[in-house]
Amino acid sequence: MIANLEVQLDQLYGTISPRLYGHFAEHLGRCCYDGLFVGKNSSIPNIGGFRTDVIEALQAMPTPLLRWPGGCYADHYHWKDGVGPDRPVRLGLSCGLKTLDTNELGTDEFLHLCELIGAEPYLAGNVGSGSPEELCHWVEYCNCDMPTTLAQQRTANGRTDPWNVKLWGVGNENWGCGGNYDPESYALEYRRYSLMVQHVDPSVELVVCGHDTDWNRRCIDKLRHHMNFVDHYSIHRYWINGGHGTSFSEEEYYALLDEADQTEDFIVETRNFLEEAAGGQKKVGIALDEWGVWHPEARTWGPGPVAAGLHDYTQAGTMRDAVATAVGLEVFHRQCDSLSMANLAQIVNVLQAPIMTDEAGGMWLTPTYYVLQMHRAHIGQQAYRVTISGGESLPCGKSAVSATASSGGLTITNRHMTKSSEVKIPVHYKTGALLASEQPNEQNSASRSGICPKNVVIQDGMIHLPPHSVATVC
Repeated sequence: MIANLEVQLDQLYGTISPRLYGHFAEHLGRCCYDGLFVGKNSSIPNIGGFRTDVIEALQAMPTPLLRWPGGCYADHYHWKDGVGPDRPVRLGLSCGLKTLDTNELGTDEFLHLCELIGAEPYLAGNVGSGSPEELCHWVEYCNCDMPTTLAQQRTANGRTDPWNVKLWGVGNENWGCGGNYDPESYALEYRRYSLMVQHVDPSVELVVCGHDTDWNRRCIDKLRHHMNFVDHYSIHRYWINGGHGTSFSEEEYYALLDEADQTEDFIVETRNFLEEAAGGQKKVGIALDEWGVWHPEARTWGPGPVAAGLHDYTQAGTMRDAVATAVGLEVFHRQCDSLSMANLAQIVNVLQAPIMTDEAGGMWLTPTYYVLQMHRAHIGQQAYRVTISGGESLPCGKSAVSATASSGGLTITNRHMTKSSEVKIPVHYKTGALLASEQPNEQNSASRSGICPKNVVIQDGMIHLPPHSVATVC
């Protein structure tokens, strides 16, 4: 059976912002230290302490947006510890883990990394253990173009021109690790923080911390008369129902992909809350600033069997995870008029990382990395509706083939776990790349990188998609 695919050029979703291809680097496990940053004196080749091979991979992915330093870490982080020559060693706290934090990787280092890889920085401020004054000082240090003491300190630390950071989160998960607030109390705190920060730099864009349906309804209601202070509203969505990262059943395989699809319902619900509160006076973007697959072996909560105790949040990165990513990106493109950013958790070594390293100095790219790279053609382009008829079906009855199209190209996913699909596409697509593997639980490693894009064969407007595969054509 042949699946017929049509791109509806007269049905436009909107523009696919580069911010929808954002990433997230938290001081958690081996993400920032040992993953991104090894120190200037490391035997591993580096640029200013950042691994050269990781920098090159991030440049090629690409990485348009990077969120830092948390996550839960943000609400324990005091930015002044990480600037200047004398940096204290602190207790690093995030997601239940305790480590020694040397503060070698601080604000100026992170922002320099962003310049190296072409990423817009997104800084998460400390509400849980911080103060409005501390966040205001951080904004002033980064952005002030007047010779204040903090701006002069930035100059003394090697940066004369302002960093001009636009995106600032007012806390993170303040319903839990960021202070255990109720939504009304947090909304009042947000109003105070946002007002003070905008006095320092009225050009910044501020992000409210959201949560689940009940929290969002109550928090947004408390902010409804102060929406002029709200630029983005943060929600998080992890996909947790797919069973073990590599030992999963067919039912669990499809459950993970369904969960990725259901992210759209959460986005639409949040958008409706925001539109009702704003009353047409202002459009507030939805920041899905943590998303991705979270396998049970990397967590102590949720459906299991889960990990017996805390570890470094490392998990497998398989072809199934890459297919789930492609499904999620279809959602992001359809909702690109509502989503203002999206940040995959996390950039190196932790959770659904596109890049992995080992302590021996090895580095490899996961299937998720390649799926993201294959979507480069869509970044900054117009997103169009796609219709599909015929072809193979999934066990639930839905089409096995799904797709997303833009003015830059067309990405097609065969979601079926075991069956290939033949797809008829518009004839003007002539070339492209295919990502596939023999089994959906296969992954790359430091010694094996067999899952990587290959040239796709297009003949007379037909393309063959193996099971659990993704292709982009242009």
